[in-house]
Amino acid sequence: MIKRVLCFGNPARLSLKMAQMVIELQDATRAVPIEDIGVVILEHKQITITHALIDALLANNVAIVTSNDKHMPVGLMLPLNGNTLQSERFRAQIDASEPLKKQMWQQTITAKILGQAHVLGMQHMEHNNMLKWAKEVRSGDTDNMEARAAAYYWRNVFGDLDFIREPEGMPPNNLLNYGYSIVRAMVARALVGSGLLPTLGIHHHSRYDAYCLADDIMEPYRPFVDMKVLEMWKKGGITTDISSEQKRELLSITTMDVHISGHRSPMMMAIHTTAQSVQKCYSGQARKIIYPDW
Repeated sequence: MIKRVLCFGNPARLSLKMAQMVIELQDATRAVPIEDIGVVILEHKQITITHALIDALLANNVAIVTSNDKHMPVGLMLPLNGNTLQSERFRAQIDASEPLKKQMWQQTITAKILGQAHVLGMQHMEHNNMLKWAKEVRSGDTDNMEARAAAYYWRNVFGDLDFIREPEGMPPNNLLNYGYSIVRAMVARALVGSGLLPTLGIHHHSRYDAYCLADDIMEPYRPFVDMKVLEMWKKGGITTDISSEQKRELLSITTMDVHISGHRSPMMMAIHTTAQSVQKCYSGQARKIIYPDW
């Protein structure tokens, strides 16, 4: 079932009644079944949310995202118990060997570079070198093909624009940041739902990052955000402030069609397929992470 992503950018009171989120706005009140919700994004400082609602959302594995004064996502809340076999799967994840994690990272970077090559190809840009680099990724990406591909990709993907990919850089960096935050929340939610620790990554390691595994597994999904931002960039009207309409466009990423495992699925469902395959790799049931087919 495709879950909804709800974004609140205006004052509102959010509460729980009969297994539904009650949304009280200045001029209207409506309700949404908790079971239909996947992600909730809170952007306005004058939003009130009851503890009962938070409890119900987390019990249904809903990711709650909070934003800062610039309306950029900065916080993420997830349930502690997302799967009935959680303890067993935590142990398998913690005990994973270095060779296994290096193979998983190799697959991740290969999929990411193929996705970036696809984005360049859609714009009729040279990308055969990217396809070559994707084939040359070794276990653990010891030759750092990810960085080589990224340097070429960002230098070319926006055409004549002198673009530098920096989180605090000029637009459209802000659109990319917002889109990536949405994908990160979806990936973290799916990992928790698969019984995994989102903190324990296969490559990313940071004492300050609670979602290292999410940051790893989302890498091959970044090109979908790039495609959407490119589409928006070509329309024009991009400034340092993200408009409500632009946010709606970025939120539509969750339902983008993704070709995965021979099928076409909305991104949110595809991410669940990927997360489940990650868990199977940790448990020894599989040797390959299922990523989008490019």
